[in-house]
Amino acid sequence: MDPSTLPYRPCVGLLLFNPAGLVFVGERADMRGAWQMPQGGIDRGEAPAEAAWRELREEVGTDRAAIVAETAGWHAYDLPVHMVGRVWRGRYRGQRQKWFALRFLGEDRDIDLDATGHPEFIAWRWVAPIDLPRLTVPFKRTVYDAVLAELAPAIEAATRG
Repeated sequence: MDPSTLPYRPCVGLLLFNPAGLVFVGERADMRGAWQMPQGGIDRGEAPAEAAWRELREEVGTDRAAIVAETAGWHAYDLPVHMVGRVWRGRYRGQRQKWFALRFLGEDRDIDLDATGHPEFIAWRWVAPIDLPRLTVPFKRTVYDAVLAELAPAIEAATRG
């Protein structure tokens, strides 16, 4: 199978930040030691912002947030070749993502990774934005760098006042 012939899976990514400007990351349940920001597929007929809210509830277990910015365009990454046939039933080569910056309006106790009964993360923490790319799997780092560069001004503006 030639991965380049497969489409990208439409997806949203969530850059959830707290009042201190730190960003939420979760440790993947299926890949110990791999930390990432919440993300997930866009369902048929669902707008990207709707998918962002759904994924926030499903993966973080809260809706205590406000969208402050979104990326102007879409960011894509390819899966490593050895993963293409195993992930998403082999239908996609990677993901094409619309990213949202969300200001967390709750308290840490409002985060409930077990809210859906089948958590995608086994642990979570707040980290400095600069630390995000080194925490994630290598094939997502370029997207993380681009998303951070684009959304950092929105985080800075939202945490100043």
